[in-house]
Amino acid sequence: MNVTVVFNGDEEEAGVPLEAARKTLIDAAKGASAALGFEDGAGDPKTAVVSRRSAGSWTLRTTGTPAHSGQIFKPEVGAGAVYEASRILHEFYTRLSNEQYLTFNPGFAVGGTLVKVDTDGVSGSGAGKRNVVAEHMEVNGDLRTLSPAQHAKAKKTMTEIVSRHLPKTSATITFDDGYPPMAPTAGNKRLLAMYDRASRDIGAGGVVAVDPSRAGAADVSFVASIVPMIIDGIGLSGHDDHTDKETADLRMLAPQTKRAALVMYRLTQSPARPQP
Repeated sequence: MNVTVVFNGDEEEAGVPLEAARKTLIDAAKGASAALGFEDGAGDPKTAVVSRRSAGSWTLRTTGTPAHSGQIFKPEVGAGAVYEASRILHEFYTRLSNEQYLTFNPGFAVGGTLVKVDTDGVSGSGAGKRNVVAEHMEVNGDLRTLSPAQHAKAKKTMTEIVSRHLPKTSATITFDDGYPPMAPTAGNKRLLAMYDRASRDIGAGGVVAVDPSRAGAADVSFVASIVPMIIDGIGLSGHDDHTDKETADLRMLAPQTKRAALVMYRLTQSPARPQP
């Protein structure tokens, strides 16, 4: 059995570009038949992760024709930047909000005559008057999808919506894909079935898949398109993740280790290379 172990000490702040920050992980995955991710997942030893949503972002910028507000909607003035941004966000909601596991939250918005957004994209300032048609607006949000196909479809739909403008306005949208999705493939489900069997065999009870809406982005997603079978979230259970009160339940160390070891052994007994 050939095992490669990758420790990422910077999971919460990987740096950019992500492809370079995760190159060691990606290189290790090439040629692997299976991958086990030891994040704590949902913090429940009765669950494991077979799919994770992506974690990317988007930036929407709109422009309008500045003028006295008494002239808004006239042919030579049009609707202004804020109405154009509002139209786009409303169409995002109308066309995409009912798709399962797809989310696209606009978390920051500023508009007016003058708009300044800091390089971090989460703070800035705006200036304008109630009686002046807004010339600029910027909206920053995130985008989470379950599969590469859903990701591509969402970006295409959002781009199409942005391309249609209210009178005398313009708009652009850019995407930062960030962490890729890990789709719930047949291979991942097969590996979960092996893990569930191993857990039962050591007397630790059954294991089921975590709902993807409860599984955030993680490093394992960077190898989802490379390795035919992956499960994640099988590390130590604990409480109060990402806080100064975060704890690990050391009582679970032995059964978690036994389950992983048994799955790894049984993978070596497989008569053929697992298929996705």
